[in-house]
Amino acid sequence: MRRPEDKLAIRIHNKPEGDPSSMTLTHKTTLFFLLLALLVAAALTTISIFSFQHMYLSTAKGQARTAAEIVRVHLTEAMVNGTIDKREQFFDRLNDVQDLMSVRVSRAPAVVEQYGPGLLGENQINEIEKKVITSGTTHFEVIEHKGQTALFASIPYIAEISRTPNCLTCHNVPAGSVLGAITLTISLEEQRRQALFTIGFVIFLVSVFALGAGGYALRTAKPLISIADQLQKTVEKAQHGDFSGRIKANRQDELGKIAADVNHLMVHLHNTMMAISNKVAGLIRYNMPRSDNILDTTTEIVDSLADVSIFKQSIEEDESTTIVYVRLARVLRKEFLLDHFVIYEVDVAKNHMNPVVIEGQDAQHSEWCDPQILIRADSCRAKRTGHAVDSVEQHNICPMFRTCHDLKHCRHVCIPIIQSGSVGGVVQLITDHIQAPLLHNMLPFIQVYLREAAPVLESKRLMETLRETTLRDPMTGLHNRRFLQEYADNLTSYTDRNKSAFSVLMADLDFFKQVNDTHGHEAGDATIKQLATLFMQTVRQSDLVIRYGGEEFLILLRDLTPEAAMETGEKIRQAVENTKFQIAGGSISKTLSIGIANYPSDSATFWQTVKYADVALYKAKETGRNRVIQFAPEMWEGEGAY
Repeated sequence: MRRPEDKLAIRIHNKPEGDPSSMTLTHKTTLFFLLLALLVAAALTTISIFSFQHMYLSTAKGQARTAAEIVRVHLTEAMVNGTIDKREQFFDRLNDVQDLMSVRVSRAPAVVEQYGPGLLGENQINEIEKKVITSGTTHFEVIEHKGQTALFASIPYIAEISRTPNCLTCHNVPAGSVLGAITLTISLEEQRRQALFTIGFVIFLVSVFALGAGGYALRTAKPLISIADQLQKTVEKAQHGDFSGRIKANRQDELGKIAADVNHLMVHLHNTMMAISNKVAGLIRYNMPRSDNILDTTTEIVDSLADVSIFKQSIEEDESTTIVYVRLARVLRKEFLLDHFVIYEVDVAKNHMNPVVIEGQDAQHSEWCDPQILIRADSCRAKRTGHAVDSVEQHNICPMFRTCHDLKHCRHVCIPIIQSGSVGGVVQLITDHIQAPLLHNMLPFIQVYLREAAPVLESKRLMETLRETTLRDPMTGLHNRRFLQEYADNLTSYTDRNKSAFSVLMADLDFFKQVNDTHGHEAGDATIKQLATLFMQTVRQSDLVIRYGGEEFLILLRDLTPEAAMETGEKIRQAVENTKFQIAGGSISKTLSIGIANYPSDSATFWQTVKYADVALYKAKETGRNRVIQFAPEMWEGEGAY
């Protein structure tokens, strides 16, 4: 069940509000295609950069190998033709080749040994050239040269007989020997510019294509996005109990059918929930405002009815009205958070109102109203009219409400509990002026509990009345022997638990048969009634007088010593002896014989104590009557003996 303070919230219309910071589906879709285009462009850019970088490096490496091969052929032919001494002019012309920044040849040790160091620098080799000459492998490296990015290439000059001209014609070395290294520096700036231009152009084309494709896709998906966006808002409103949302789509395709189906569903849900809420609200007589959240309100009412059903099942199985009142008080306190309330029970026969529960506790007097209502129930406005008395709407409506105690500007609502057309009880609810609106809105739910409790209370009260009737003597109004049979165990348990004692007095009028024979049975009945009244006036309120049968009475004296019990018995005997019993046509005098037994001194069981008291009574009769006899063990001669 929801918390009691939540019961007020269901009466406040909560329209769903969208989160202003949240993105719409259109924005999400646009952002998706934009990010997709950026990702595609970034991927293609990355791929293009690596591809073109690889391409222009490969091109530059090819140029270096071509230039190295030209140098090799020229030098070999120059050796064969005897023009090797003019090779400087050849290198000068190579320096004029576009992008070829420098070129030189370094001789291997075998060539230096055969022909000498050669031109300046041809025998001055660096570490890279040494490695190339030694290993016979080509070395490529991208470097910065004269402020430009360049490819540094060192390519081995290998003597091979398979090529023309044949290197071994002039060189006295084995085939495959490295004769030297041709080192070139080739500028990469132009290749980079062309690559960047190509990459930029590709990116531009891809971006235009991606944006165009995204725009086309977004335009194509716009109707679907619109339907989805409207559907989301409609469902959000429905989740908050508002089924007025509709989807606008003037289309004849699948999207139009979806919109029509959703609109039909919303209309059906609205009509169904309205019908259910009206019927359920009718069960608790709650006038639900039209602006309320239908779903939450109906759910709350159904939850409340379920709780009421459980409550009713519980009180139907309770033993007495007292337990029902306690359970009802627990509901008011725990389920509705009410701290101040009074539950009255109306005694129609006496026109009294008895407070049975105050603030959730057993009570004996009124806390909030004039005590006059206790002795004259009709002075209570709710009891007299059978209608709820609501000071929330009309302050000071009831003059019997006298005080607010520690509450400031308090308000009260008194709700009658109707049983078979009349008021059988009144529930008074007290609150301050701040919480008064909450209490007022809780009233329909509280009244459901009271309406369900009313027939159960009436049924249990009737059963208690019938049971009380079977436990009392109809002539004297005293409890009878059947009551004693039910009460005996409780009495002995209480006595044992408190380590106390009680006395049983068996009293019998002497020669009562003569009254009936001489004056008639009406005189005998009148005498019995007066004797019962005399007993009730003589003993304490805590003592119990029982009509045991005919003219025989049993009196239970609780928490008395045997000596005090004897004194009470003698007091009763003297009172009877001194009384003139009024009968038709005059009065008569009678005497009384009493036998007394004590628990637990005489016996450890209740009924054995009763039998011992009866034995003592028989002894009093036997020894002359009009006397009080205390039981003694010698009076008991055996089971069933007197």
